[in-house]
Amino acid sequence: MISCANLSKEKDKKEITKVETKKEINNDVVTNNKIIMGANQTENYLPLLNGKRVGIVANQTSVIFKNNIKNSYTHLVDSLKSLQVNIKKVFSPEHGFRGRVDAGELVKDGIDTKTNLPIVSLYGKNKKPTKEQLSDLDLVIFDIQDVGVRFYTYISTLHYVMEACAEQGISVLILDRPNPNGHYIDGPTLKTENKSFLGMHPIPLVHGMTIGEYAQMINGEKWLKNNAQCDIHIISIKNYTHNTYYSLPIRPSPNLPNDQAIKLYPSLGLFEGTNINAGRGTEFQFQRYGAPFLDKKVLSFNYTPIANFGAQHPKHKNVVCYGEDLKDEQLYGVMTLKWIIKAYKNTTDKSLFFNTANFTKHAGTNDLQKQIESGLSENDIKATWSNDLKAFKKTRSKYLIYN
Repeated sequence: MISCANLSKEKDKKEITKVETKKEINNDVVTNNKIIMGANQTENYLPLLNGKRVGIVANQTSVIFKNNIKNSYTHLVDSLKSLQVNIKKVFSPEHGFRGRVDAGELVKDGIDTKTNLPIVSLYGKNKKPTKEQLSDLDLVIFDIQDVGVRFYTYISTLHYVMEACAEQGISVLILDRPNPNGHYIDGPTLKTENKSFLGMHPIPLVHGMTIGEYAQMINGEKWLKNNAQCDIHIISIKNYTHNTYYSLPIRPSPNLPNDQAIKLYPSLGLFEGTNINAGRGTEFQFQRYGAPFLDKKVLSFNYTPIANFGAQHPKHKNVVCYGEDLKDEQLYGVMTLKWIIKAYKNTTDKSLFFNTANFTKHAGTNDLQKQIESGLSENDIKATWSNDLKAFKKTRSKYLIYN
């Protein structure tokens, strides 16, 4: 394995101290305008692409910023093609290459109309690249913005890309990006019997790692099939620590439209395993929740989900839902169960609440549903995660690139 966290931690510390911060959050998380993405460091990886037949795992977030300005960028594929890199194909994850496909909807193979490159879906017939799909490649670039939540499927795509490339002796170049939820670790740890594409590894719901760090963990913990090791090369982020606040300039998927949605996603994402609508079909995805069977005397806020971008078939489409509006909720550094517990308590017919199989996949354990149904408090439930979180933090520390 080649693991290139290019700057030593001591050098990182010196550079980071020079950065002026403009905003503090909870005295722990700071905003940093000097972040330089892996993708922007072309001088560090273009030499690795010389003479190579290249595949790229990418979506709408795979961009190179111009002059480090967030709202000015070119797509990685377009940029590398203009630099005469021999790109053979693009691999597309969930939501598609341009990020417009609904959650869970199959992504089709196709041709990118701008570059005429073949697009190979990794969320359709197969989630793992096939031997044939890799047969004309020497190297695969992985550059996708993650949000640090176990059931956000891009880390599962990472696993399968690494596994397939390891089997074929192909290197993977990872262009690292910040994790907007990278400043904390929380939630239940997945039990291996509940492994699915919504969670493939025994990690907490919020893992606190970048894609590059997570790739090192996949290799180091020998999670690939047959304990395989993938040859990875990581272009690390400059001027970044896990306490650096990062506002995403491009929505990472259709239903994460802004910073508030991304912050609340670890908590409200659990509603995906229930019959509660978590704002899909509105302009406030993962910033509200509701259902027609919640007690409107207690949860009087209401809205009506309709078909829209990213949610053609939202839960309770065209039906009035009662719940809570959380767009102004202040929440940093934790995931909370208070909303799912409150919703369950105020469900008029408890049999309507859970979609058990799907909830277990999201939670990673069947314990959480039982705990909520039995009336345990949030503190009591979180206490049962404590030992697993301590063990994970110890394991995680071996793979960190950033402080």
